[in-house]
Order: sequence, then C-alpha cells, then structure tokens
Amino acid sequence: MLKSLEENQVIIYALAIIGGATLGLFNPDAGSSIDILIEPALVVLLYGMFVQIPFFRLRSALRNSRFISALIVLNFVLVPVIVLLLSKLVPDQIPLLLGIYLVLLTPCIDYVIVFTHLGGGDAKLILAATPVLLILQMLLLPLYILLFLDSTALSIMSARPFLMAFLILIACPLTLAIATEYWAKYKPAGKSWLSITAWLPVPMMAVVLFTIIASQIEKIYSYLSLITLAIPVYLLYIVIMLFVGRVMAFLFKLKIKEARTLIFSGGTRNSLVVLPLALALPEDLRYPVAAVIVTQTIVELVAELFYVRVVPTFIMPDTIKSK
Repeated sequence: MLKSLEENQVIIYALAIIGGATLGLFNPDAGSSIDILIEPALVVLLYGMFVQIPFFRLRSALRNSRFISALIVLNFVLVPVIVLLLSKLVPDQIPLLLGIYLVLLTPCIDYVIVFTHLGGGDAKLILAATPVLLILQMLLLPLYILLFLDSTALSIMSARPFLMAFLILIACPLTLAIATEYWAKYKPAGKSWLSITAWLPVPMMAVVLFTIIASQIEKIYSYLSLITLAIPVYLLYIVIMLFVGRVMAFLFKLKIKEARTLIFSGGTRNSLVVLPLALALPEDLRYPVAAVIVTQTIVELVAELFYVRVVPTFIMPDTIKSK
C-alpha cells in the first residue's frame, strides 16, 4: 500500500494542485483563509521527510566514495555555475533571481528517491546520501546567495526572518526527526512510530501543495510575468542536467545504476524545503519569490515523468558497459 502511494505520488500532487487552484479561483475568500495552515503543514511535512533520512547510517553512505564525490561535485560545484549562467538569461529582478537561486541551488532529498527507483537508479544509494545533501545545502545556500546577489538586493533582505524560519520550520522538525531515529534505534515503540511516519511525506506534500495553491493562486496569478520568465530557465536546467550528469558519471566511472542515481539527483531540486525561507521574506518579496518556487515544483513534477522514461532508455541504457 505504501509503495503504491509513493509510486502514484505525481497523480496525487497533480490532483492537489488542481483542487487548490479550483478552490482559490472560484472561492478566493475560502482559499485565502487556509493560509494559516501552510506553516503547520510544512512542519509536519518536513518532519515526515527528515525522519526517513538515515542520519545514523552516514558512515555507510560515505563508503561509496566515488559516488559521493561525484554527487558533491555535481550538486555543489557544477550546479551553482550552471544556475548562475542560466540566471543571466532573465532580467535582473530580485524576486525572480532569488526564487530561482533558492530552488535550483538545493538538491532534493525526498521524492527524488522514488523517481530514482522508477528510473532504474539505486534508491537505497540516494537515500543513504541524503544526510550529506541536506547538511551541505544548508551550509552552502547562504554563501551562494551572498555571492550571487548584489549588495542592493541583500540590503532588502533581513537575516532575522530567515533565521526564525530556519529554526522553526527546518531545525525543529530536523531535531525531532533525529530524536525519533534515536528512539527507534533502541525502543520497539520508537521503531513502530518510525514505520508510521513513512506514511507522512506523500499526503502531507499534497496538503502543502493544496493549501499553498488555494491560498496563493490569486497572488501567483499577479506574478505571471515573473513565472513566464522562470519557466524557460527551469526547462533548460532540466535538459542540461541530463547531459551534465551523464558526463560526470563517465568521468567518475560510475556503474549504470549509480549513474542514473546521480542524474536524478542533479535534475531534482528541493523546493518544499526552501519554501519556508521564501515565506519569511519581507512582504513585497514573499509572494513573488514563493510563486517562482512553486512554479518550479509544478514544472519538475512533470519533468520527472520525462526523466523516468529518458534516463534508462537513452541517457544511461543497460547496453552501456558498466565500469
């Protein structure tokens, strides 16, 4: 049942988006009234995502040093360069650039696992690597933002809301997740609870998507000009990363499943984790940046279906000889 839920998550998310859009467009008052649910839903979602990350297996993940090295170089060296170059294709507008940077500079740690499995990659390998991805992106994202945005843009942003959003919406569920894993390691009740939490990510992501779209669609509609500028960047990124991932897999001499896993990691981004940071921005930036980020989620969910077909068939088919 859980496996079926995970494999059908794209359909579930699509229905959540359609349902949220319908409510927000045809009953704007009802849609806007549920925005109070966004932050609690995000906390539960992030806890459900973080608790599935095997933080206590970090050592085993690092044993595959060649794959981990390729993963780090791709996501934290090459991707920032590619994102910076792609950002030159759009106007120098702070909400647009900030939204693109926030979402494209952070590798996915949740549904990438399922899509990697569906695309013939090694889901256990990317699952084991998620602590590395999460820790590095939280450390490096502020540095990237400082480097990529000019001083004028940075002066508009306040560090305090970002810090509060990080502590409440990311650090708290992360701490609870690690505590849960520790509990599960030593107590049967904890192990039972850990099994129950495996059901949280998909329905909670659907709830988050529904509440965000329903409460924000009128505001998102107001920023169509930004969204139409961001979409080509997202599409180019998705296509480029297919080939960059393939080249990196060749250079690091990865096996076929490892290579597919690397490609999926490079192409899949962490929109739901950075969304709280967007919602912590000043009023004039909050909604346009959130609109740019949510748009990436929608584009990416469709693109993942493309990846699932193309990666194992054309980019890394079984006929390629493993190293």
